[in-house]
Amino acid sequence: MTPDIPLIIVDAANVVGSVPDGWWRDRRGATERLRDQRSGLHAEGIDGVGGPVEVVMIVEGRARGVSSSPTVSTIAATGSGDDRIVEVVAAHPGRRRIVVTADRELRRRVRESGAEVAGPSTVRRH
Repeated sequence: MTPDIPLIIVDAANVVGSVPDGWWRDRRGATERLRDQRSGLHAEGIDGVGGPVEVVMIVEGRARGVSSSPTVSTIAATGSGDDRIVEVVAAHPGRRRIVVTADRELRRRVRESGAEVAGPSTVRRH
């Protein structure tokens, strides 16, 4: 991870689940599509956070086996995806961290560690 650029941490399950497009039939495939369709985020950034940025997707459950791409890293949660996201946020104090999720409790938790939050539409637009 590169400490001098913002870190975008994507709650993959939450973002995938934010659009009822049949993702439940193939969670892994839906997560891979999210990763691949957002490959330009590292250069573009997201609303309010210009690129370059580092993009990390936290994957869990049936999507746990989704691999990283050249521009989007994946981190598999062995337990709760939310807990893993909080751990990643805490591991980078002093760095600008933006967590992409609609989960209210997760938003509260990561804000307590100094992270910013953005909704799923922030990455879905790109």
